[in-house]
Amino acid sequence: MNPSVIAHLLGWSLAAGSGIPSLSAFAADQAQPHASPQGEEKTAKVKVLEGGATLLQGHAPVRGFDVYMVGFHPMKDDPGLQMEAHHYCNQVNEDFAQCVLFDGNTAAANLNGVEYILSERLFQTLPAEERPYWHPHNGEILSGQLMAPGIPETAEKALMKTKLNSYGKTWHFWHTGYAGHAADTLPLGEPRLAWSINRDGEVLPALVAERDRRTDRDTAKTREHRADLAPLAHPQSGVDALKGRFGRETRDIPRVVDEKAAAPTPAPRP
Repeated sequence: MNPSVIAHLLGWSLAAGSGIPSLSAFAADQAQPHASPQGEEKTAKVKVLEGGATLLQGHAPVRGFDVYMVGFHPMKDDPGLQMEAHHYCNQVNEDFAQCVLFDGNTAAANLNGVEYILSERLFQTLPAEERPYWHPHNGEILSGQLMAPGIPETAEKALMKTKLNSYGKTWHFWHTGYAGHAADTLPLGEPRLAWSINRDGEVLPALVAERDRRTDRDTAKTREHRADLAPLAHPQSGVDALKGRFGRETRDIPRVVDEKAAAPTPAPRP
């Protein structure tokens, strides 16, 4: 399919939640989950009931979650705990999207979280006590780490441009693990507030390397391709929320700036 055609379809899907076939169908990678939930195999009776439900019941609330993106989430209270997050999102309107998060993109994937996405305009309407729950997205986008696998790079870049300066509120309910780190076999404990990657060196290198290998992508080249988006990036709340908490050297990403650092210094009183 011609990239301009996909970009056109993507625009319709993002703006109106139209009934366009799922763009995730274009995804080339197969990300298998690391978690295997405890429990017995389904009985024949359960399978029959599922078949009947498929034929007779509607699925309206889960239709339209057809914007597929993959990124990496550190937990805000423990930045060393990170997960690859597969987002399936429904763009409700120009300012608000809601996403279901999984630990893979196959039929065996486990639902392990949710994310709500607000435009910069809506974020500015939030009260001060609410804002610390919302992480900024510019670092994920300009670093090339947030991707939409399976669609042409032109369409992917158009999608990322719509998410520039936006914010996400993400809760993970299940530590579903990653390569070299065991997963919990059930969703245990309290939900954990996830954050975003805002500096080079914060994300675990193994997560990026595995995703690039699996998808045949190069995060560094994607970053270069998005360089012309950088002048559109505004200072954001929360960029410095985890600064210095990753236990290793990090480097600023150009144009990814905390709004507090960007604020002018008040002139001294005479």
